[in-house]
Amino acid sequence: MLRELLSYKSAILGLGLLLFLLSISVYAIVAIPYSESINLWRGEGGIWLENPRNAQPYWVRYLGMNLPENIELDSSQAGSAKILTPIPGSNLKMLNMAFSFDYDYDDFPSEINIFFTSKYTGSAPVVRINWIKPGNKEIKLPDYILGSQSDKFYLSIDPKVSSLLYDYTAKITSVKPESALPVEQVLFAVENKTMANPSTIRPLKGTYTVVIEGTLFGADSVLDAKIVIYGKVYGLAGTDHLRRDLTIALLWGTPIALSFGLVASIAITSLQILLASVSGYYGGKIDSAIQRLTEVYMILPFLPFLILAASLYKVDIWVILLMIIVLSIFGQGVKSTRALVMQIKEYPYVEAARSYGASPRRIILYYIIPKILPTVIPSLIAAVPGYVFLEASLAFLGLGDPYLPSWGKVIDDSFTGGALYKGYYYWVLEPAFMLILTAFAFSFLGFALDKLVNPRLKEV
Repeated sequence: MLRELLSYKSAILGLGLLLFLLSISVYAIVAIPYSESINLWRGEGGIWLENPRNAQPYWVRYLGMNLPENIELDSSQAGSAKILTPIPGSNLKMLNMAFSFDYDYDDFPSEINIFFTSKYTGSAPVVRINWIKPGNKEIKLPDYILGSQSDKFYLSIDPKVSSLLYDYTAKITSVKPESALPVEQVLFAVENKTMANPSTIRPLKGTYTVVIEGTLFGADSVLDAKIVIYGKVYGLAGTDHLRRDLTIALLWGTPIALSFGLVASIAITSLQILLASVSGYYGGKIDSAIQRLTEVYMILPFLPFLILAASLYKVDIWVILLMIIVLSIFGQGVKSTRALVMQIKEYPYVEAARSYGASPRRIILYYIIPKILPTVIPSLIAAVPGYVFLEASLAFLGLGDPYLPSWGKVIDDSFTGGALYKGYYYWVLEPAFMLILTAFAFSFLGFALDKLVNPRLKEV
């Protein structure tokens, strides 16, 4: 049967895609345990704070887009230029840290933040930041007093820095801009008249130096700084509006989607086969009761009931799965399978089983259901993408598991964050591509199986 199945090109393609998805699932489960993936997706403890916001995937650079990557400068790392000089006759110490880096990109960074780690018992350290561009053009930024031993200086949104750089830009262009340019643009711009027009401003390539001078109070005072110059590309899948690495959701979304779709399809198909077999074999009142109940279920609005239940109760993905199974037990499959049972129960081998005293349960389980399975398996496989898309649809509507990194949740976040409006197409296309890939894998395989068990569909 496998040899005959592999004679169809659609089966080979479907199995290849399915193996690819399974390998992603295994890698996600082994490399990122479930509890860790949940913590990462929640962003607990500010774990993503050093990631750029809404960064495109790294591979866009191979499409001719020379976008900046993250640049991290850490004084606590070996090789950094850090000098600490005590002042004789006082408890003061002077700190000097110098960071140099090369910038060779065609676009500006997205943000600049400085993370301070200090230790002091009295007054907080005071730092002065000098930004030196290629050609020794120096910009003295405002002094900063640390507010805590683990402080963050958000350079890009600091009002004092913005005001200082607004005046600095006006001095260069001889005109006052209508609005202040982003801090990162002024710090990395070519200094000429083009700075007056945001559409013509260009980044200055070369070697930059950042000098941080500090005054420390107390003999035991220490201070380290980490400068993060955020890029516009990050990782294999980019980042979202909360700086989360979308690779986590794309990887873990695969086992979630496969397990959800397979469990739903197998459970619903198995229950429908059992109900159809009981209905068709026994007939009479049992058959009438099951058929009337099936007809009632068929006219009930399935999706609104599911949305109502998910809205009223706090549910996770497995409760949603259970609700889908309960609402789908009496479906169209019961009627179509019952028609097969009505034919099979009149076969001679079933009559022979009755004649030697086989019980109805034995006849249903060992004579009727095995005869039905080959014709039902193709539809079972082909139904998996429908349940995968259903889970994604519920997540997109905001009714899925809020803590689970699934493909539907990524699409929901992308629309909430205005991805298409702001040009973050990767944010929508990546999970959509994974959904389409899953649909192709099971559809191709189901189509090949259908041709295998249905002689009328076989290729000549």
